[in-house]
Amino acid sequence: MTEIVLRDIDELLLDRIRRVADRRAWTLAHALHHLLEQGLYAVEGEGPMGFDTSEADVLQAAIAALEGVPDDVFSLIGQVPDATPRQGEPL
Repeated sequence: MTEIVLRDIDELLLDRIRRVADRRAWTLAHALHHLLEQGLYAVEGEGPMGFDTSEADVLQAAIAALEGVPDDVFSLIGQVPDATPRQGEPL
């Protein structure tokens, strides 16, 4: 395999590449190879353009669960229920 040499690379970009390598416990060379390959797939449009089977199944299950929620309940999502009124306060 040909050695990858980067010259005049922006420090911010190099830091991002290093973080990818560190997170995955890869060498810098392996990270560069992987990122270059994935970037080419994305640009050429030949890379995976969707979810793998397990991701698609999870997304479909989430959509199905949301479809089962009654319409009048969506407006309540994330709201804190009102506290119980104190004695003498109007409801």
